[in-house]
Amino acid sequence: MAEVNKVVLAYSGGLDTSVILKWLQETYNCEVVTFTADLGQGEEVEPARAKAEAMGVKEIYIDDLREEFVRDFVFPMFRANTVYEGEYLLGTSIARPLIAKRLIEIANETGADAISHGATGKGNDQVRFELGAYALKPGVKVIAPWREWDLLSREKLMDYAAKHDIPIERHGKKKSPYSMDANLLHISFEGGVLEDTWAEHEEDMWRWSVSPENAPDQATYIELSYQNGDIVAIDGKDMSPATVLAYLNKVGGDNGIGRLDIVENRFVGMKSRGCYETPGGTIMLKGHRAIESITLDREVAHLKDSLMPKYAELIYNGFWWSPERVMLQQMINASQAQVNGVVRLKLYKGNVMVVGRKSDDSLFDANIATFEDDAGAYDQADAAGFIKLNALRMRIAANKGRKLL
Repeated sequence: MAEVNKVVLAYSGGLDTSVILKWLQETYNCEVVTFTADLGQGEEVEPARAKAEAMGVKEIYIDDLREEFVRDFVFPMFRANTVYEGEYLLGTSIARPLIAKRLIEIANETGADAISHGATGKGNDQVRFELGAYALKPGVKVIAPWREWDLLSREKLMDYAAKHDIPIERHGKKKSPYSMDANLLHISFEGGVLEDTWAEHEEDMWRWSVSPENAPDQATYIELSYQNGDIVAIDGKDMSPATVLAYLNKVGGDNGIGRLDIVENRFVGMKSRGCYETPGGTIMLKGHRAIESITLDREVAHLKDSLMPKYAELIYNGFWWSPERVMLQQMINASQAQVNGVVRLKLYKGNVMVVGRKSDDSLFDANIATFEDDAGAYDQADAAGFIKLNALRMRIAANKGRKLL
């Protein structure tokens, strides 16, 4: 086993990472630095400090990363209208590069020679954390306990915790059967009944949203103001990136928006069923496509759409810090220079409907698009030649006897 003097651990304070903390101290006989990130998961992160102190940790980092998360990761991703496999808004995926970045920054600040995380050997997160770490600090050692130890069940973890006097909170209520991950963009659910792809998800699983059936009978209208492709105000009120997303989560959840039940293809090769609540992100995607519809050139918009699946795959697979993702991001960002204006949305029982959009940079010309008299703005007779030229290759093939059916 390689010698490790100091390791930075991504630490939540829960069972898994508390056991990992002690296991690192025992197995590697090293100093452990803990790092706890507040990404808007909705749970108090400060108690992790007391737990780490009780286990002898001297250097403890608890960072509020909510604004950085939305500003530098979520917003850039939504400029591309990013969706993985047609449905998933990448709520877990997009948080991992920020955590990897901060792990490496803390390793550099504290002189640590290794980092560690609690991702299992079956999932995508191990890949995302480690690809990011190696991209930012090529020589760093990564310790992934789930790939090294034999504590491969909750019972074994509990036994280890009891043996080593690791404090585990007991709330006196039944533990959720789901593996959950939350941040400002979404909350995810895996495991339990969801491992049966035919079984319907349970209604009491959801945390952020009411069911569409129980959503208000009165629609909610909101106006999103965009600048260079990012939301900067809601209903005319300026907001920071994190405040924007938190507000949209609340109003979206209140209207039953953002629930998703999918089976996705993990990078490691297996299929996995997950349920996601992404109310704010669902609204953001609809709104952004609406403002782009009047401000983007047709070919620019179509090129963006053709590249989006690759961009989404890069994020899902953990390649945020890759040169190809950076290259695509530069192109995407350049496309947003005129994506400015206001979109009006109607939220009703799980649905997000665009009901208005306006922009000083709009390419929509009512004088040309009108079904009424356009006063010569568009000569309809020109369409005959346009159509014939586009049909030329097909006419030639037909004349040569080429059969299509």
